[in-house]
Amino acid sequence: MAEDGKRRIVGLDIGTNKVAAIIGEVLPDGAIEVIGVGTHASGGLRKGVVVNVESTVQSIQRAVEEAELMAGAPIEAVYAGVGGSHIGCVNSDGVVPITSGEVRRQDIEAVMQAASAVPTPADQRILHVLPQDYVVDGQEGVRKPLGMSGVRLEAGAHVVTCAANAARNVEKCIERCGLRVHRLVPAPLASSHAVLTNDERDLGVCLVDIGAGTTDITVFANGAIRRTAVIPIAGDQVTNDIAMSLPTPKREAEEIKIKYACALTRLVQPDETINVAGVGDRPPRPLPRQAIAEIVEARLEELFGFVKEELRVNGFEESVAAGVVLTGGGARMEGLAELAESVFEMPASVAAPKHVGGLQDIVRNPLYATGVGLLILGKREEDESSGDGRSRSSGLLGRIGSWFRENV
Repeated sequence: MAEDGKRRIVGLDIGTNKVAAIIGEVLPDGAIEVIGVGTHASGGLRKGVVVNVESTVQSIQRAVEEAELMAGAPIEAVYAGVGGSHIGCVNSDGVVPITSGEVRRQDIEAVMQAASAVPTPADQRILHVLPQDYVVDGQEGVRKPLGMSGVRLEAGAHVVTCAANAARNVEKCIERCGLRVHRLVPAPLASSHAVLTNDERDLGVCLVDIGAGTTDITVFANGAIRRTAVIPIAGDQVTNDIAMSLPTPKREAEEIKIKYACALTRLVQPDETINVAGVGDRPPRPLPRQAIAEIVEARLEELFGFVKEELRVNGFEESVAAGVVLTGGGARMEGLAELAESVFEMPASVAAPKHVGGLQDIVRNPLYATGVGLLILGKREEDESSGDGRSRSSGLLGRIGSWFRENV
């Protein structure tokens, strides 16, 4: 709670190309209103991992200052997104006896602890534990077991891990800006809460969050998360392909990608041309826009091919009836949904953040999916914490957080 009595939550998305700080105010009816947004170019990360602490600190400070200025309120603590190829996952099961003949909250905590007891290398740490399904005395498909009669409780859990040092470096950069870290949250999990609906989760959906350094995949089926994966191909590779193929300076290639790129060559008119800056002292020259589209389509087709293979290898091709949802900064490209439908042979759409009010003209953009998702998850955790009188914990139950409690 802020000094003025208003309850505010801050999401901090630290990405490869940009840092975004989003301030949300919780209204009396429980809705979140975005009151401040700040962004700054990020030069200290590579594929989601901090490689230059000073540069990352400066980017965070600039983004936070901009958000504070817009909101007219200071930032003290944040929910921060963590991404990168070091993010991993494992599905695990646990079983415990029901001691009183009826499932109580402590029984659910115990079974989730049992399901979370997975071997973790010394250089890895458990970032989050998310419940999937419960089984009471052999009765499967239980979503909320609290209060059910039985003698044996089983649970499936989705355990998300990350590189311990990568996470600590993110925390260190935030702390050097004079901020506290409420919680580190896997970026794909945050994005899913901003753009997906409950119907999509129930039917089964594959969320593809295309960033600058990596593409995050999150698969939901029967209302629960089933798979988290990271592919090291994303928007920066598209930019590099344009820069190398034309050739043109990388900053010019990025601008061409944002303004003129199309993911599907057949959507571009043959007579469309753009001026491309030369390298060094070479003058600009006109090029067909279709030539740009061919470069972009080839790389994105490769990316979607890897995502499709990820679904196939893990047995999810038939489980995602709601299709593919695209989000992230790299999803703001003409023809992307059409290309995805062609590759995946299933429905595909581009989604922007939902479920918040306020500065919708700014945040209703796939670029802010992770930041808005952090607000939603942060509010949910604080609601649950105040509701049952528990404080945040940095231990295992803290990492389970409200994503565990909302399922009981």
